[in-house]
Amino acid sequence: MTVLGIESSCDETSAAVVVDGTTILSNVVATQIPFHEEYRGVVPEIASRKHTEWILPVVKQALGEADCTLDRIDGIAATNRPGLMGSLLVGLTFGKTLAWATGKPFVAVNHMLAHLYAAHLHTDITYPYLGLLVSGGHTIICRVSGFDDIEVLGTTIDDAAGEAFDKVAKFYDFGYPGGVIIDRLAKNGDPRAARFPLPNIHGDGHAYDVSYSGLKTAAINQIDQFWDDTYERTPENIAAAFQETAVKILLTRLFRAVEDTGLTTIVAGGGVAANSSLREKLAQRTDLNCIFPPLNLCGDNGAMIAGIGYQYLSRGITSPWTVNTSARVEGFRKYGRRLFTPTLSSVD
Repeated sequence: MTVLGIESSCDETSAAVVVDGTTILSNVVATQIPFHEEYRGVVPEIASRKHTEWILPVVKQALGEADCTLDRIDGIAATNRPGLMGSLLVGLTFGKTLAWATGKPFVAVNHMLAHLYAAHLHTDITYPYLGLLVSGGHTIICRVSGFDDIEVLGTTIDDAAGEAFDKVAKFYDFGYPGGVIIDRLAKNGDPRAARFPLPNIHGDGHAYDVSYSGLKTAAINQIDQFWDDTYERTPENIAAAFQETAVKILLTRLFRAVEDTGLTTIVAGGGVAANSSLREKLAQRTDLNCIFPPLNLCGDNGAMIAGIGYQYLSRGITSPWTVNTSARVEGFRKYGRRLFTPTLSSVD
């Protein structure tokens, strides 16, 4: 089955053609970074306007690079959650309209589930495993029993990891996108330049939860308190010290989940999964099987949408034409002491 996948949840307009959920024939990603760079963050109105301008040429390019006509497409998948509402509406509306006009089956998908699926596009992975979803909007540790069957074990109680990277980079005027810039600067810095504290989260149900607001505050407003004055306060040293603690926060909870669940395979996904320090530290655990997507599949992309779309469509699961967008996904949050653990499905 050949599936056309469309992704427009934030600031990348992407389309891809994937065969049988694993073979990528094309994966076109048009990035809007130059248009948001001066604001040091994504401007929703600009993002949705650019998606409107680019969606048709990007889809045409994906079909052309795959040497594939619409007649050879067996189904269409598009992101409908979570993300920026204006951006999501562009891709979802285009995907539904194209499917309706051509008589193709259509499915709307959750792009966070697609991030977990991205590694499956190049590696045969056996369920269950521990999933690590790290992006600008989400930080999630979960047990994954199927492509759309996850149990959230832990999440952030405040900021997501990627959000903290972006805000620290913006405050120090390092550049945009913040996560990429901090990772690059950190390679030439010393993580011992500052000893930022780790969060101490108490209470039942928080064994695998993380917090980044404290680290963000420490790095921005309280850096004098934690800085080692024997080190020069350079962008490289600030970035290295911040990144060291940010990764440590994540891994302490992840490794606790490994011990408690007995699962030794970890599959990462999301933009922060491209972070070199995170990859290196996980690779040091030779007792674990740590699987990352290729760097070009860590960010938002149409290939992961087409890949997970195939899993639905091949089972005869489609979405109604009335399916709409959603900025958030309730199942990726925990409320008080109650763990919200549904079998997530992108189909309404």
